[in-house]
Amino acid sequence: MPPGTTDGAPAGGGPAGPERGQPVRAREIGLRPGQFATGALNAITDVDGVLVGQVTRVEGETIRTGVTAIRPHGGNLFAERVPAGLAVMNGFGKLAGATQMMELGELETPIVLTNTLAVGRAVEAVVDWTLARNADARSVNAVVGETNDGRLNDIRARGVTGADVLAALDGAVVGPVEEGSVGAGTGTMAFGWKGGIGTSSRLLPTALGGFAIGALVQSNYGGALVMDGVPVGRELGKFYLREHADQGDVDGSVMVVIATDAPLSDRNLQRLALRAMAGLARTGAAFSDGSGDYAIAFSTHAGVRRGAAHRAGDASLPDWPNDRMSPLFVAAAEAVEEAVLNSMLRAVTVESRDPATGRRRKGEAIDTAAVRAVVERYRPAQG
Repeated sequence: MPPGTTDGAPAGGGPAGPERGQPVRAREIGLRPGQFATGALNAITDVDGVLVGQVTRVEGETIRTGVTAIRPHGGNLFAERVPAGLAVMNGFGKLAGATQMMELGELETPIVLTNTLAVGRAVEAVVDWTLARNADARSVNAVVGETNDGRLNDIRARGVTGADVLAALDGAVVGPVEEGSVGAGTGTMAFGWKGGIGTSSRLLPTALGGFAIGALVQSNYGGALVMDGVPVGRELGKFYLREHADQGDVDGSVMVVIATDAPLSDRNLQRLALRAMAGLARTGAAFSDGSGDYAIAFSTHAGVRRGAAHRAGDASLPDWPNDRMSPLFVAAAEAVEEAVLNSMLRAVTVESRDPATGRRRKGEAIDTAAVRAVVERYRPAQG
């Protein structure tokens, strides 16, 4: 049972057979997108101070959903805000807090990811969590993103509670991040297979600043899956517009969160967030009419935090120059691409029952053994 599961039911439909392969991370089967090295954990938490908490809701035969919370640092974020930028490729989504974040260029609460119909409850919980830590707060801009997990989850049952959001926030920790069919990715689908939560990181060499860049994704979108340049979706026979008729694997959404310890302004963080779309494009994203494609980037650098001195106009902030941003752009795209691959390769099959029809539903995990075989066929020398 995944950590955070709220009852005894397994998230998946039983263990994967050896012929189908077990959940793996991309690098375990020879997929290594890009050129930069990863951090020690190959996770968003390689950016010093970033915490992630998750709660997975699996109840009976119908509830398959959850919450993933990202905290930029372990202190009081409302008092010590961090600069942030937002990029939107296709705006079919319900990203709470977006306009104030764009206007002021900062985060004053953690970022919470969940399902579409849980956004309201999540906002209430983030407000409660923030007010409890700030006696003088009169306005709170809660940032809550979503994707629609209704293909596997009884989304109308409103399974996510405020208590789940508080548990994810309070349980957020540094260190390894669980991936796949967990948290906000419990009921998501991607490219016709099971999607989920995935993460990755990149480290720039000292000559380029020596910064860390980490990404976390909630994958629930479609297109024609490409893994590190290998056309896996085409080879496995599942892709958008196959035979000009298959419309089933394209619509959905994706939330991307990018963290860095580089001293970036909110303007350059917006530019960094936009590069997430390059990473998604490399995975074969269709960016369809019904997809919500969002990326939030923030900096954890102590020098750019917006505490009381900054708000009083008594402090200046460092600002990494524009002409040195390109390596960060490349690293962000690479981390996002690999985070998506990890979200799918680490997922397990999830089964549920449609409460309206009584029919069984299955989000089948991608066959990692088949993916490995495709990769080896395209890259025999790398095996």
